[in-house]
Amino acid sequence: MKNIFLAFTGILFLYTNSQAQQAAKPEFRGVWVATVDNIDWPDQPTISADAQKAQFIKLLDMHKRNGMNVMIVQIRPSADAFYPSPYEPWSQWLTGRQGQPPYPYYDPLKFMITETHKRGMQFHAWMNPYRAVYNIHSASIAPNHITRIHPEWFLTYGDKKYFDPGNKDVQKYVTDIVKDVVSRYDVDAIHFDDYFYPYRITGKEFPDNANYLRYGKGMNKDDWRRSNTDSIILMLSKAIHQTNPKCEFGISPFGVWRNASMDTAGSNTNAGQTNYDDLYADILLWLQKGWIDYVTPQIYWEIGHKAAAFEVLLDWWSKHTYGKNCYIGLGIYRGNSNAAWKDKTQLPRQIKMIRNTPNIQGMAFFSSKSFEKNPNGWADSLRLNYFKNPAPVPPAK
Repeated sequence: MKNIFLAFTGILFLYTNSQAQQAAKPEFRGVWVATVDNIDWPDQPTISADAQKAQFIKLLDMHKRNGMNVMIVQIRPSADAFYPSPYEPWSQWLTGRQGQPPYPYYDPLKFMITETHKRGMQFHAWMNPYRAVYNIHSASIAPNHITRIHPEWFLTYGDKKYFDPGNKDVQKYVTDIVKDVVSRYDVDAIHFDDYFYPYRITGKEFPDNANYLRYGKGMNKDDWRRSNTDSIILMLSKAIHQTNPKCEFGISPFGVWRNASMDTAGSNTNAGQTNYDDLYADILLWLQKGWIDYVTPQIYWEIGHKAAAFEVLLDWWSKHTYGKNCYIGLGIYRGNSNAAWKDKTQLPRQIKMIRNTPNIQGMAFFSSKSFEKNPNGWADSLRLNYFKNPAPVPPAK
């Protein structure tokens, strides 16, 4: 009887130890918190500091319960700031009027970082490089906004204003803003999404021809645009890593780098727009050169999608990480949007596929607000099953 008991105890120890090892395996579990247009936080503009703080703490606690370990929070949505910036005014989505500080006065970014770290989670500061005015018809523009100080830096495309990516003064300005944040705040990473050159508007050409004629130096326009994006990524990479070597630099690109019909190195997809050909963002080059520390491709399509299947892109990205960490962006916001996303197994199957694919170290979910609705019970699935055991964030490579 004693031998049976000892044998059982040994098996139990091995099982418990195995579970602990599994729990300790690093995995990126991130969530995007979009502030532009008050998508996620704050739920509406208010100057009330107390209301902003209470909402963010509630949001943080929800994601902590669900097993998240990284908050990717948008702190510069449109050449404005969710922190006291020497360069740009307070965001209209924070207080309702651009340039209006919260009251009682506080530093939202410092507060968010402190509260996030207090819960054992990382804080990745999400910034948009080139969007300057979200809507030219309705945006609140402060007197000290950069579009008023340097109107010659900007191009209007559709209903938005963008910094001209071909302008070297613009690249320095954006780099200075990022460097300021990295030098003053304990952010774990600077995070950019897919907005470099804007997505194409049918029948309209991005109006950067004047600078192309001035600086193109015989290059075709597409290559010149890509070189502009390359140069700011390199500039940012150097500034971030020199200012704080512990701070990572991550990019969350559109899910398709290039279709195989355009490039044999591309994915077996038929996307209408791609990073390389339309957004002029050569993500693979940045990975190869080591300019970025991680990539989080936004694969928001379902398994079996005709033009861009999740499983096809997951496999493609796993083979194109160049030794860097790769976290897959998942579209939980798609829940119940069509037949595929009404299937309760859609997101769990994607998580399982991620965990069974080499060179993929985790995932991020767009976006925070979706978890409040708990579509198809997926937030419960994370809390009770997939993210039940805590995991550390993968170290930088």
